[in-house]
Amino acid sequence: MGRWGITVPLTGVPVLEHRALVAELAELGCTDVWSAETAGTDAFTPLALAAQWSPDIRTGTAIVPVYTRGPALLAMSAATAAEVTGGRFVLGIGSSSPVIVNRWNSAEFTEPFKRTRDTLRFLRAALAGEKVTESYDTFAVKGFKLERPPAQRVPILLAALRPGMLRLAAQEADGAITNWLGADDVPRVRAELGPAAELAARIFVCPTEDADAARALGRMLISSYLTVPAYAAFHDWLGRGDALRPMHEAWAAGDRKAATAAVPDEVVDDLVVHGSVEQCRERVARYASNGVDTPVIALLPTGADQFDLVRRLAPGA
Repeated sequence: MGRWGITVPLTGVPVLEHRALVAELAELGCTDVWSAETAGTDAFTPLALAAQWSPDIRTGTAIVPVYTRGPALLAMSAATAAEVTGGRFVLGIGSSSPVIVNRWNSAEFTEPFKRTRDTLRFLRAALAGEKVTESYDTFAVKGFKLERPPAQRVPILLAALRPGMLRLAAQEADGAITNWLGADDVPRVRAELGPAAELAARIFVCPTEDADAARALGRMLISSYLTVPAYAAFHDWLGRGDALRPMHEAWAAGDRKAATAAVPDEVVDDLVVHGSVEQCRERVARYASNGVDTPVIALLPTGADQFDLVRRLAPGA
């Protein structure tokens, strides 16, 4: 087994209560700790702490939106994260969604491909210590230079769901991060990304043998996420358009309950790993065997002790 990541913080668990777990992860065979940024913690603080608790762990953001921080602030945040983690940091950036960008952060969600590309190009220059004066398609920067650039090069991964962004990730970044991906979808994504770039995948894992409960939770999450236009287009491209059409129609009609009920079991089973702990570990390993370099578990709550589940899911358990 190669890399194996965990998303922190765990659902409902205060950040500082993760110390003992994170300190054990390397011995359990985990290589990475990744954070997300929606409406809970910010992306950087949990990683700064994790790096102090586990001196060998690699940290990464999956992802930081390119709209919610100015370009210079994003460069400063990444440089600081690289410093406090001793260089064990990967910056994952992406466009995020209209809800997070526009409704929650009062920013314009326009031209997401170009904004991500422009931010990537700016960050490459800024994190290398260059003084940046540049007019990009979606913003301009005049005379910015980091006071203390990272001592080591910071890898940058792009949140990428379709061919255009996957190719950009291969050509100008260090790799791609995917979300809501089935294990059997990996070869198609890998074919667009190419063999050399890193592919990280955030994988939703619900360790329970109560399939009805796991599917109920999965349907709720899928109806919330996959109705976002970018995810809808992603799953059209992956071939799930017909299977998800009833969900989209009910959602468009304003019937959230019917939309959730319309998600087929087979789609949930593709996109949410569930079953016994051993079955879940084996299914996550399939992502790796199909071409994912860094599977990153996002643990879904089952009512069981989450710390215990993480320990049991680890490849060295």
